[in-house]
This record gives sequence, C-alpha cells and structure tokens, in this order.
Amino acid sequence: MDNTAYTGRFAPSPTGPLHMGSLVAAMASYLDARVHDGTWLVRIEDIDEARAIKGADEAILQCLQAFGMRWDGEVLWQSRRKALYEAAFARLGENAYPCGCTRREIADSRIGVASDGAAVYPGTCRGGLAEGKTARAYRLRIADACRITFTDRWQGEISQHLPSEAGDFVLRRADGFWAYQLAVVVDDADQQVTDIVRGADLLDSTPRQIYLQRLLGMPTPRYLHVPVVTNSAGEKLSKQTGALALDTANPLPELLRAAAILEMPLNGVGTVEQFWQSALQGWHRRFGD
Repeated sequence: MDNTAYTGRFAPSPTGPLHMGSLVAAMASYLDARVHDGTWLVRIEDIDEARAIKGADEAILQCLQAFGMRWDGEVLWQSRRKALYEAAFARLGENAYPCGCTRREIADSRIGVASDGAAVYPGTCRGGLAEGKTARAYRLRIADACRITFTDRWQGEISQHLPSEAGDFVLRRADGFWAYQLAVVVDDADQQVTDIVRGADLLDSTPRQIYLQRLLGMPTPRYLHVPVVTNSAGEKLSKQTGALALDTANPLPELLRAAAILEMPLNGVGTVEQFWQSALQGWHRRFGD
C-alpha cells in the first residue's frame, strides 16, 4: 500500500448522537488512516434531510474530538453538494430510468429478497412506464449476468450477482432525495478516497457502489468492513434498536470496549493518549501492510 496516497473517511449520518457501533467504525477508519500516514476526512451524510436532527452534526464532531480523533481538512456536508449528484446522474444517461412502482407493488412481486432484506426490484418499468403511471423514483439498469467480486481486507473475497441479489437499485428516491448509493460514490471519488473502512452492515452495498464507480469512470477504493455491533437481541446496534449515546465525559471505557469489538484488546492503558498509542501499535500489527 502506498502510504503517501492514502485517504480515508468517516461518514456518519446526523440522525442522533454517536453510539458504540458508530465509535467502532470511526475508530477503525481513524486507525487505518493514521497507521498508513494518510489523511482522515469527516463527511456528514445528511443527504436525507428529512431524517437529519438539528444540531446532531455538531454534536458528532464534538464527540469525535472528545474521544481524541482529529480529522484533516474541512468537514463536508452532503446536503450542500446536490449539484454534483445531479451531474453524475446526467452522465448515466440511459442507464438510469424512471420507475412508477410503489414499495407494496415491489414486495408483492415476490421475485426475491436481497441479502440486506430489501425486496429485489422485478424490472417492471425497465421498458417504460405503464399507462397511467408517473415517475416516482429513478433506478439504475443493471447489466444481465453482472457479477461483482472484490477482496475485503477483513472479510476476504466477496462476490455478488447483482441482478438476482440486488436488482435495479434506486438513484433518486420517490421523495426527491438522492439515494445513498449515488451520493457516496460521487463523494468518495470527489474527495479522492482510496480506502473505505466501515461497518459490515454496508458490505452488501459495496458491489452496487463498485458497479456505479465503473459506469461513471471513477476509481474503486480498497475496502475493509469491520464487525457489526449488536444488542442483546442480536440486532444491529442503532438508534432504532435503543443504542445509547457515547459518554463523552468518560471516553476511556468506551474506547476500550470498541477496541475489544475490533478484536484488539489493550491492557495497562490509563489515559486516552495512552489508548491511542497502544491502539495504533495494535492496528499496525494487523493491517499495517
């Protein structure tokens, strides 16, 4: 790995305070960037403005600082970059098409379920909108027999048959907001991100993003997906499943817990500064290629 060219990022959504799952992802991306003498960026993914909570973005930034993570350069907000997404969408040309289907209609088609639990789109509007239908969303046309394979630095080789496991996915939603898949691909390319370190809950999205990168002529970063933090019921830890906000007044216990989830237990650490020194050494031993 060319250390001088490394650029990583942490990209939280401002829908509430950071929790343990967020900290694990932030820690891993921060350590990987610092171990490789790279740049670590922070991007606020607020493209879904309806879900964004006022003040959550600033609270996230303050939390990162309280836990000893310092980013490089200026923070970027997706909500201020809509013109870039519009331009990328236009470049897709006939690969993008309008869709008039409702969620219920897609679910009722029973064509299949993607690995992330969403119904696979049956291609109803691929040949044009049916009479009486109006465009609700815009989807990306996936080439027949398309299979995306890549090597994840934690998870190993990943392979996904896009037509059957994802289907034609949404680029612009029915509510008018740009979809995550398009926004994240455009932003990563624009910020020259070389390495994406994030939670394994996004592993299923990666083949779709790689496919979009190829269509748009954008480079494909290296990927590392860390384990997902779950609650006592085995559900992904999130704001919806009762995740508690991080204790910024007492960061060390939270940092140690996150390190253990990353399979990097540390002993004899008494301060936040000592934690990061030890964590950097531990990450270097595992991923300092």
